[in-house]
Amino acid sequence: MNKYGIFDSHVHLDDEKFANDREELIEALPSLGVTRMVNIGADMVSSKNSLELANKYDYIYAAVGVHPHETKDMTEDDIKTLGSYIETDKKTVAVGEIGLDYHYDNSARDVQQIWFKRQMELAKDTGMPVILHIRDAWDDAMQILKYFGKMPANGVVHCFSGSVETAREVLKLGYKLGIGGVVTFTNAKKLVEVTAEIPLDEILLETDCPYMAPVPHRGERNNPAYALLAAQKIAQIKNISTETVIKTTYDNANSFFEISE
Repeated sequence: MNKYGIFDSHVHLDDEKFANDREELIEALPSLGVTRMVNIGADMVSSKNSLELANKYDYIYAAVGVHPHETKDMTEDDIKTLGSYIETDKKTVAVGEIGLDYHYDNSARDVQQIWFKRQMELAKDTGMPVILHIRDAWDDAMQILKYFGKMPANGVVHCFSGSVETAREVLKLGYKLGIGGVVTFTNAKKLVEVTAEIPLDEILLETDCPYMAPVPHRGERNNPAYALLAAQKIAQIKNISTETVIKTTYDNANSFFEISE
């Protein structure tokens, strides 16, 4: 482990799955090698919870935003509230997670697109990077990203699930790729190909805990300490040391979120 430790760029430690041991786990993470995290908002409540966690622990930062599943309930007042969090709380480092999810269609697709664009506008106006959730919606998502073009701080496609060709398009637009436990799955051939192809400088390490636990913990509650398993798999794919993956992705995340040492 490098002297800085792991930077887990995408956690949901406010999730109810951590209700029984949240503080105990968070306080143990630095000793487990995880020294920085970004807790991600998925709706207005979790965005507020993310800020509360970030202000309680100096090694946690917050992203605020509304996941495509929850956009059916969004209002312009929510955009104002998210904007106020960005303007007033220095622990806010990104807008997210935002995007499109056509796998479940929990919100109508046209509604998802409207609020994805509004939150992209918010990020553009405030100079924040975006954390993107894109599932089974690549054509529409890429159209929106190309419409916005070069953003002040661009963003990351969290839990990247596209092809090598899509990855190249995403990188051309200035976005990074979030890679986590899915890369360890036996059916992750496409993601393994992407991981082999793209430069390490374009990767942010993530867990998406409590979801998407890596092998051999698949099906269990994920936690930030399991980011090490994803780092080891990335190192194996790229034929480099795990230390190099951890250090480079730590530096990538600090630069991406504009966090100084």
